[in-house]
Amino acid sequence: MKIGKRILRLQTTIFLMICAVVAMVLIVVYTMFGIQVSRQTKESLENKAISISRTLSRTPTVIESLSGVGDPEAIQRYAERIRLANGVEFVVVLDMNGIRLTHPDPSKIGKHFLGGDEMKALHGQESVSQAKGSLGNSVRAFSPVFGKGVRQLGAVAVGVSLSSVQTAIGQNEWIIYWGVFIGACLGAASAFLLARKIKRMLFGMEPGEIANLLEERNAMLQCAKEGILAIDGQSRITLANAEAMRLMRAVGLKEEPVGRPAGEFWPALRMKKVLDTGIPLQDMEVALSGLTLLVNVAPVKVGGRIEGAIATFRDKTEIGLLMERLSGISLYVEALRAQTHDFMNKLHVIIGLVHMRRYDRLEEYLTGTIERIQAETGTVVRQIKDPVMAGFLLGKLSRVREAGVRLVIREDGILPESANPEVSRELVTIIGNLLENAIEAPAGEADKVIRIGFLYKNRMLTITVEDNGKGISEENGRHIFDQGYSTNGKDRGIGLYLVGRSLGKLGGSIDWRSQLEEGTLFTVKLPYLAKSDDQHD
Repeated sequence: MKIGKRILRLQTTIFLMICAVVAMVLIVVYTMFGIQVSRQTKESLENKAISISRTLSRTPTVIESLSGVGDPEAIQRYAERIRLANGVEFVVVLDMNGIRLTHPDPSKIGKHFLGGDEMKALHGQESVSQAKGSLGNSVRAFSPVFGKGVRQLGAVAVGVSLSSVQTAIGQNEWIIYWGVFIGACLGAASAFLLARKIKRMLFGMEPGEIANLLEERNAMLQCAKEGILAIDGQSRITLANAEAMRLMRAVGLKEEPVGRPAGEFWPALRMKKVLDTGIPLQDMEVALSGLTLLVNVAPVKVGGRIEGAIATFRDKTEIGLLMERLSGISLYVEALRAQTHDFMNKLHVIIGLVHMRRYDRLEEYLTGTIERIQAETGTVVRQIKDPVMAGFLLGKLSRVREAGVRLVIREDGILPESANPEVSRELVTIIGNLLENAIEAPAGEADKVIRIGFLYKNRMLTITVEDNGKGISEENGRHIFDQGYSTNGKDRGIGLYLVGRSLGKLGGSIDWRSQLEEGTLFTVKLPYLAKSDDQHD
């Protein structure tokens, strides 16, 4: 099994990154403070040495000793007392020839000073240097000694061992070590707490999960058929999906909504009221610029607090049309309307003949009407065994007559009653839309005739709908099953799309052929279980 690259959790990543930043800052601070402490410690010891040498160069004991009037042993005792009192490595008094008059090692008294860095002091200048003498490497401070008449008598050298300097620096660096350690502990603790807080703020989700969720959210919002508008706690619009923008443009709101106060941009939605009260508004109708929208507004609560509101809306007309088309109700209604209209026309004729007392013509009219109805009813009853479809086609006959079209039901096959009522409802959608398509097709030179046939065999149902209209061109034929495509005007082109969708549900198929000026034939084939077959099984 292939193992992918392991990705650290967000909390761990934040913790490590902050710790790394703190560590780099502490390293820089340690380096800078270490250099500063070393320099200041060394300068402090140098200043201490130069202060001692400067003080000694002005004491009478030293001046008298270099003048030749003092006791040599007294100057040695004095120098040692000063050395021990100040904790320096040596205090040496030199004459103008660089000969030692004092030294921690009495055997070195009377010998020449080593190191070569005493020459500036013997020429009247104070100096600080680092050199190797008889006691090893040391930091040395030199001060010239002057007698009366500004005549130089010699110099005083005070030395501090470099090991003592390093010891002093090391002692001072412990402050830095403790500071770095405490800073590291505080930084790590702060990083841990911050990482946990950020993790809680993100509801325990990882960045990849957040990115996927955001992509899915945007995709769902933009694909939604409903317009979606969201506001924050200050009633500012924060979100408007593509459908919301389309509907807002349709009602005349063409400005960019995001960032605008909802109460000023579209007060009819009453989103500010929902935000203030927390009471949702459901199925609210908003009419604007001749368009009626069905709106729902609900508060958005986070942790029990109202943090915003969201409105969803859709064109009410579209909802009504969609419901009718999807359920096939519009086909039933149209068939019943045509049948009612045909019945009312016949009733008016009967009332008129009765009023004129033309009973002979009334009898003749009723006889002809009854015979025609019986003939139509007889054909439907013989060929169509499904009561839902039979009632639908009887109503459709009136619709066809009203349109000036003749509907012929082929007698070479039958439609048995379906064992599944859902199939009967889908057949209403399929046949109803095919008939409407044939009725609305442009007529040719001859009178418009529509022929519909049913053939049931081996649990397969074949339905044919043929008209003698002008036919369908090759160009239009490529798009006839596309939703919204129609040659009959705007807001059409749903019928054959619904036929294809219903056949998709039933596992059926549809073929068609057409010839210009001669007509079009649609052939539908689908699996069909008759009620009689189901009972035998």
